[in-house]
Amino acid sequence: MPHAQTPLLAAEDVAFAYGKGTPVLRGVSVALAPGESLGLVGESGAGKTSLLRVLLGLAAPTGGRVLFEGRPLDRRSASTMRAFRRAVQPVYQDPFSSLDPRMTVGESIAEPLQSLRLGDDRASRAARVAELLEAVDLPADAAERYPEAFSGGQRQRIAIARALAPRPRLILADEPVSALDTSVRMHVIELFQRLAREQGIGMLLVSHDLTIVSALCRRMAVLESGRIVEKGPTERLLTAPEHPYTQRLLASVPRLPA
Repeated sequence: MPHAQTPLLAAEDVAFAYGKGTPVLRGVSVALAPGESLGLVGESGAGKTSLLRVLLGLAAPTGGRVLFEGRPLDRRSASTMRAFRRAVQPVYQDPFSSLDPRMTVGESIAEPLQSLRLGDDRASRAARVAELLEAVDLPADAAERYPEAFSGGQRQRIAIARALAPRPRLILADEPVSALDTSVRMHVIELFQRLAREQGIGMLLVSHDLTIVSALCRRMAVLESGRIVEKGPTERLLTAPEHPYTQRLLASVPRLPA
């Protein structure tokens, strides 16, 4: 990816604290070019989810700024945030709480289309829902059923379909497979790989699992106590980490794929 290309989404020297508490982010800078995949790794409490919330516009940084397409993200502008939501979509950790149990699967997937004023009518939205269910390898009749009818892995596929509904350019995924059984994790990882390959969607993957990051991300940033301590190509960081914290993270993984 050319370095001169304007990042789609970037954090510049971002700081963040909850209320008057101890800062959980301290001068964090990361950037994603269109179509790029970046893994953000670190132990629990490192600040990964807080950074994701700031990047999603769900929380305002207490220092620094977030840039969308090279311009500061103005959370007060409805038109700016609508364009941002079309381009950047989240996938959360828990597939059991991320779907409204009172809505059918079809209604959940179509909800971003309605809120972002996409799709001319109900028929066009229904066609998009059917297209998305096929994309995540679920049957068309899933649209008429409720989340309780599906397994955790299937629910995460539904959540991914919902994120894809407005045709985003970037997905911000927070531990998207950690709540799933080992037997279904690879299916969801393979789905992400296929979406990146076929649709060119970029990804910021928040995870403590270096194995998953190695499968999905070409670049990696390591977060320790609210600071980026090392970043670079994933292969280099996994084979020749320079920072002691990255070395400790790597040492804690029993085995990584060759």
